[in-house]
Amino acid sequence: MRSPRLAALELRRFGRGRLPRAALAALLLLPLLYGALYLWSFWDPYGRLDRIPVALVNDDKGATADGKRIAAGAQITGKLLDSKTFDWHEVSAEEADRGVEDGTYYLSLRMPADFSARIASSAGDSPETGALQVRTNDANNYIVGQISRTVFSEVRTAASANASRGFLDRIFISFSDLHDETAKAAKGAADLRDGTGKAKKGSKDLADGLKDAKAGSKKLSGGIVKLDKGAGDLETGSRQVADGTQLLADKVNGVAADVRPFLKDNGKAIGDTARLVADTSKTVRDNLDLLVKAAPTAATAAHTAADDLTDIHRTRCEEQPVPDPTVCPPLKRAVTAADDVAAVADDVNALVKNQNGDLTKLRTQLTTLEKQAKALATRSPHLDEDLEAAVKKINALNTGAHKVATGADRLHTGLGTAKTGSSDLDAGVGKLKKGATDLDKGLVRLKDGSTTLAQGLGDGVGKIPDYGKKDRDARTEVMADPVRLASQSLHSAPNYGTGFAPYFIPLSLWVGAMVAYMLIQPLSRRALAAGAPAWRIALAGWLPVAGVGLLQTAALMSVLHWGPGLDMAHTAGTLGFLALVTCCFAAIVQWLNACFGAAGRILVLALLMLQLTSAGGTYPVQTSPGFFNAIHPYLPMSYVVEGLRRLITGGGLGPVWQGCAVLAAFTAGALALTALSARRKQMWTLERLHPELSL
Repeated sequence: MRSPRLAALELRRFGRGRLPRAALAALLLLPLLYGALYLWSFWDPYGRLDRIPVALVNDDKGATADGKRIAAGAQITGKLLDSKTFDWHEVSAEEADRGVEDGTYYLSLRMPADFSARIASSAGDSPETGALQVRTNDANNYIVGQISRTVFSEVRTAASANASRGFLDRIFISFSDLHDETAKAAKGAADLRDGTGKAKKGSKDLADGLKDAKAGSKKLSGGIVKLDKGAGDLETGSRQVADGTQLLADKVNGVAADVRPFLKDNGKAIGDTARLVADTSKTVRDNLDLLVKAAPTAATAAHTAADDLTDIHRTRCEEQPVPDPTVCPPLKRAVTAADDVAAVADDVNALVKNQNGDLTKLRTQLTTLEKQAKALATRSPHLDEDLEAAVKKINALNTGAHKVATGADRLHTGLGTAKTGSSDLDAGVGKLKKGATDLDKGLVRLKDGSTTLAQGLGDGVGKIPDYGKKDRDARTEVMADPVRLASQSLHSAPNYGTGFAPYFIPLSLWVGAMVAYMLIQPLSRRALAAGAPAWRIALAGWLPVAGVGLLQTAALMSVLHWGPGLDMAHTAGTLGFLALVTCCFAAIVQWLNACFGAAGRILVLALLMLQLTSAGGTYPVQTSPGFFNAIHPYLPMSYVVEGLRRLITGGGLGPVWQGCAVLAAFTAGALALTALSARRKQMWTLERLHPELSL
C-alpha cells in the first residue's frame, strides 16, 4: 500500500463521528490561538498609548530673562496635552505620587518649580540644567516604564533644543552687538589717535612747566626754612608776652578785688574830694602871681615887724628891772615867731626869684591836676565799673596773649612740617619733571599704538558677523540641534504585530504539529504490522500532519491578513516558505514521537523552548547568554525567523534561500530518522508491549 493511501486512511478515522471531526477542526484552528490571537492582542500597542493614564504635574513658577517672561513648564504641558502620546491627567504632585503608588497612573511626569529658572540661567553667570522628573512603578507594568523612557527622552530632547535656541539666539544677538560696539571702539581708537597727538603737545608743555616749577619749589623750600626760624623766635617772644600779661592780670585782679569795694562805697566822697582838689588847684594857681608880687614886700614887712617886736621885747623885758611876767613870755614867743616868719618870707622871696621856671611848670601841673580832678569827680560814681571794665580788658589781653603764644607754637610746628613737605615737594617736582619727560616719550609710542589699534579695530569690524533676524533664526535652528538623527528604515515594520509575526507564526505552527501528533499516530500500526517498507511508513505518518499543517497555515495567514491587517512584502513567497516550515516541523515532531514515544512529546516541548530562547525573535540573540548563542545556528526556527522577516517586511532574500536549504535538510534528515525508527519498531519487544511511560 502506498504512503498517500496510508495517510488517507489515517485521516479517514476523523470522519467516523462528531467528536473526531470536532477534534480535527480544533486541530486546524489551534495555531490561531498562538498566532492570530496573540499577535492581535498586541498588534499595535504604541498606537494605543493614548489609553494609558499618566499623571502630569506642572509646578513650574516661570522666570524672567532679558526682560522676557519664560514659562517652559506651561509650554511643555500644552504640547503634551495636545500630543495624545498618553492619557494625560494634570494633577498635583501629591495626587501623582499617590496614583503611581496605587496603580491609578502608570507613571508621572513633573516639571519642578525652578524648571524655567534653570533654563533661563543659561544667560547668567551660573547656568544650570533643567530637570524633568519622571516617576515609574514597575510593580504596575514594566513595559510602560520602558516605553516612557523612550517617549520622555524625545520630550527632553525637544525641550533642550528649545532652550538652546533661546540661548544661541542671544549669542548671535551678542555678535551683532559686538559688531556695533567694535565699530564704536574703532571710532574711539581714531579719536584716541587724534587726542594722543594733542596730548603729546600738552606733555611737552607740562615738562617745560615742571622745569620752572622745580626752580620755584627750590626757592619755596629756602623761604620756608627762613619762616621756620622766624616762627621759632615768634614762639619764644609770644610766650614771654603771655607770661608778662599773666603776671599783670594776676596783680590787677588781686588789687581790683581789694579796691573795687572801696570805690563802690566811697564814690561820692571821692567825687567831693576830687572837686575840692580841683578848686584848690585853681585857687593855688590863681594865687601864684600874687605870691610872686607880694613876696619881696612881705619879706621886708616881716623883717620890719620882727625888728619892731625885738625892740619892744628888749625895752619892756630886758631893759626893765622887773619884767612883766604876763607880757614877756608871750612877747618872747612873738619875737621868735616874727623871726621865723621873716626867715620864711626870705625863703619864699628867694624861691620866687630863683625858681620862676619851676613855678611855671607848677602852674601847668595845677591846671592838669584841676582837669583830672574834675574828670575824677565826674567819673567818681562809676569808678568801680570802670575798674571792672579795665580788669576785663587786661584779662582779655592776657587770654589773647596766650592764644598768640599757642598759635605761634602751632605755626612753628606747622612750618617745621612745611619745611619737610617743601623738601618732599621739591623732590616730588623733580620726579614729576622726569615723569613728564617719560610721559612725553610714552605718548609718542601711544600715538603709534593707537594708530595701529584704530586700523586693527577697523579691520575687525568687517570680520565680526552682524546677523539679521533671518540669519539668526537659520543658524540658531542648526546649532540648537546640530546633529539630527536622519533615521531611515530600509524595510520598516508598520507596527508591533508585524515586527513580531516572524516569531509567533513558527511558534504556532510548531504547536500545531505538536498537538497534531497527539491525535495522529506518528507511525501507522497497520503499516508496521503489514511489514510495509520503513520509508513508506515514515511518509504515511508525516503526510497527514503536513497536510493539516498546510491547512493550519492557510487559516492562520488568512486571519492575520484579513483580521489585524498583516501585509507581506512577498505574499506568495511567504506562503511557500511557511509550507516548507510546516513540513519541516511536522517531520521533526514525527521523528521525536516515533523515536522516543511518550517521552518524545516532552522532548518536542523542550525543543520548542530552546528554539524560542535562541531564535532571536524578540531581542538580538547576541544579547542572550553564550549558551543560546552557541545553539542558535543549529536549530531550524533561527532560520525560519530570519527568513520570514525578509519575506514579510522586505529586504534581500539570501536568508530565505538559506533557510529553505536548512529546512529541507532538516525535513529530509527527520524523515530518514523516522524511517529508521519505523524499521526498528517493526520488531515487537516487551518494552513496546508494556512501555514504562505512557501519555
